[in-house]
This record gives sequence, C-alpha cells and structure tokens, in this order.
Amino acid sequence: MKIVNKPFGLLPSGKTAYLHTISNSNGMEVSITNYGGIVTSINVPDGKGKTYDAVLGFDTLDEYLTDISYFGCIAGRYANRIANGHFTLNKKEYKLTINSAGHHLHGGVLGLSRQIWETEKFENNDEAGIKLSYVSKAGEEGYPGNLSVTVCYVLGQENALSIHYVAETDKATIINLTNHSYFNIGNPETTDILGQTLQINADSFVVAGKDLIPTGEIRKVDGTPFDFRKPDIIGKRINDPYEQIATAGGYDATFVLNSPGTLKGPSAVLCDDETGRMMEVYTTEPGLQFYTGNFLKGAKGKVGRIYSKYSGLCLEAQHFPDSPNHPNFPSTILLPDQQYSQTTIYKFSAAK
Repeated sequence: MKIVNKPFGLLPSGKTAYLHTISNSNGMEVSITNYGGIVTSINVPDGKGKTYDAVLGFDTLDEYLTDISYFGCIAGRYANRIANGHFTLNKKEYKLTINSAGHHLHGGVLGLSRQIWETEKFENNDEAGIKLSYVSKAGEEGYPGNLSVTVCYVLGQENALSIHYVAETDKATIINLTNHSYFNIGNPETTDILGQTLQINADSFVVAGKDLIPTGEIRKVDGTPFDFRKPDIIGKRINDPYEQIATAGGYDATFVLNSPGTLKGPSAVLCDDETGRMMEVYTTEPGLQFYTGNFLKGAKGKVGRIYSKYSGLCLEAQHFPDSPNHPNFPSTILLPDQQYSQTTIYKFSAAK
C-alpha cells in the first residue's frame, strides 16, 4: 500500500489543491483531491488484467472548478434536494441558497464540494487512505450551526474503497452527506451505461413529482420500472412512460434499502459483461439514489471523452431528499450531543 501526493492546481483564492493517489498491490489505484473531496479516478483491472478508470471526471483542477455535474465530490451539507430551499427546525424557519430550479441542491453554490479540506494520510500493509477535515461555519449556504466534518477514504487490499463520514455540530442542524461519483465500469470505448446490469436490494422507492421533489409517498417497486430486486439491464426500461421516469429523462430516484444500518450484504451490484467487472455497494444509509446521468450535456472529460446523457451512473448512499419537510422520512437532524456517522463501501472485482 502506498500514497503519492502532488499539487493539482491553484484556486482563484490562491490556495493549492492537492491530488492524493492511493494504490494497493492488486493493481487498484484511487486518486482524490482535497478540493471538494473529489474522487478523480478509480483504476481497476478487468478479468484479463487490463486496467480501466471506473469513474467520470476531468484531467485538471480548472475543469472541476467550473463543473456543474458534481463529478466525484462530497455533496453536502445536504446532498440531493430541499424543496424551495427552506425547512423548519425547532420552530424556526431556515432559508437555504437556491441553486436548482427554485430548490436547494447538494449543499448550495458553495457547499462542501467547493471547499478546500485539510488532509492527513495513513498507510500500513493492509490499507491506506486520507482523512479530510472541514469546518462549515454557521450560516454557510443558510445552514445553522458550526459543523465539523471528517471524511476518510480508505483503500484496502481487497479492492474496496471505503468512505467513512463523521460530523458534529454546536447547534441543531440537518445533514445528509454522500459521494457523487459517476461510474462506468465498461472499457474506455463504452460510451454509456445502458447495457450494464444492476441489482438494488430495495422493495420500495421514494415517489417524486415536479422538479424531482418527493411527494412524501413511499411506493412498492412491484410492477414499476424501479424493480431491480433481480439483476436487470439498465437501459431496458429507461424510456418507460412511467411518470417519474419521464420527468427525469431516465432514472433519478431514491430507493428505500431493505437492510439499512448494516454492511453485511451489498445494497447494490453493478456488472458489465464485456469487461467482467463488478462493483458492489455496501452502506449503512437508509437510501440509495440511482441516477443515470440524465442531465449530462456533452462536457469534455478525461482524455478527451465526451460525457453525454447516460455516460455514467451514480449510486449515492444517503438519506432521502427533502427529509426535513417530510416527518415520515428518517430524520436528518443532528443535535449538539450527537455524532453523525455513516460508512459506504464500493468494492470492485472481475470475472477471470
């Protein structure tokens, strides 16, 4: 196991962003920048020993500075959407930054994905990683409380990237963190994820209406295009006239996981027949946002690749969108005497 650090570029503020590359002895290599905690690459071998990058992204910091798709970042303080950018906590109304169709998305204009994080590295024979730390001051993007956040990216010898999140606050607030990587586990010539196979361990999903804001209803997947309880080809039903699919232009929905709070079994499994590669997702979170890159509009990415609709997919382990405005959803409130803690693991393998 080893970690290599190098400068990644300068921000307009004059601060330096660094790129931290973690590698193991099995050919897996993960690169992370302390700007936004962005996972810039995950290089993993296929069944024939060829190594392909499994995530979308850019070659330079400057491209990430103008990115509007949240490639690979830590999304927060509140990942996903909060309707109209407002919520009420302890009888006080809070108004957050509006940055998406009249709503608050992924922490706002200058959320955690736009910050420089402090870093520490650690390594031994079995694993290596970096610890990212940031203090979000009270009032940033409208959120109450000073929020201290640490995110640890850990790579082990079993080709698993673990992400451990911890946060504490000095005032009641809300929190919902996730990693927003876009995955494509095909070879570099694979232009979309429609032929890949996905399984999600969820009997229900969160119903969303206009602007993809939850209605408050939790609906069974039975008889809907959201039934991925058995492995199915992603593109098979992506043009289904089902209202929520049509509104999003593909999949962009929160699945209610059957076994929240445990890492004993995968919450989702993604497979690509051509490369033989497989990615399993384990998480302690109650929900998994499955997004098929419906709003990608031809950005020029790594090594000149063009990222268009369906070029990659997100499997974002998190709480439900707009939870502060839906009492029937699992709570996202964090109090001063509590600690926010969650773990998500992306484990890669390949058929020989």
